[in-house]
Amino acid sequence: MQNEGRIVILGTGIMLGAHITPVAKSHLQAADVVFAAVTDGITEQWLQTMHDDVRSFAPLYELGKSRHETYQQMIDLMLTEVRAGKFVVGAFYGHPGVFAYAPHKVIELARQEGYEAQMLAGISAADCLHADLGIDPGRVGCQYYEASQFMFYQRVVDPSAYLVLWQITLAGDRSIARFDTGAAELQLLVELLSGHYPAEHQVVIYEAASMPFEQPRMEWIALGDLPTARLTLKSTLVLPPSRPLQKNSQMLARLQALQEL
Repeated sequence: MQNEGRIVILGTGIMLGAHITPVAKSHLQAADVVFAAVTDGITEQWLQTMHDDVRSFAPLYELGKSRHETYQQMIDLMLTEVRAGKFVVGAFYGHPGVFAYAPHKVIELARQEGYEAQMLAGISAADCLHADLGIDPGRVGCQYYEASQFMFYQRVVDPSAYLVLWQITLAGDRSIARFDTGAAELQLLVELLSGHYPAEHQVVIYEAASMPFEQPRMEWIALGDLPTARLTLKSTLVLPPSRPLQKNSQMLARLQALQEL
């Protein structure tokens, strides 16, 4: 038997007011309470035009406080209202399932406790990136990594495909409590990438436009200049291929043999 409370986690998209889907908007307006995990006060004010009870997660973030603690607080606040039998909406910036721990976890826990829980897709920074930079991931391929995770673990890089490193301003942060790192950590990232890309390789610092009157940031720099580049929490690093695709001659020959049978 399903319990009375329910939760919907939805994405507000990247651009204010332009990216939210009709079904997400209808859930926002029908909810008993809305929790907002967005990037600025303007977006919060916009959400408040659709609902009288919008509660911001912004005060939970503090410099020096572990983000894991913040995420757990977000989960607890949402589940408390669900357990009280309310229809809860969590409105998250961009796509709620992309680079977001709390949305996935709260849905998992709510379902375990017998509550209806659903995630609705939203337009993400990745969607904007492909449109603004004209990158078709089906042409040569595209690899996505979170910048710090890319540094902490041994990952396989294919330099014939695009490489996208998210949260580049946090690259190398092991504290999970800072809002940026520094030139020394970025220099280590450049060194890590140097086996696949020369220092002069042209890369893009990308930031999606969040307001209708803004233009996306698409700043081309040499990879070696990354440690001194201006970065924000919205910055993503995009590395175009440094070499062409190489044919798998053995596989092509085997496929040809199958066709000839």
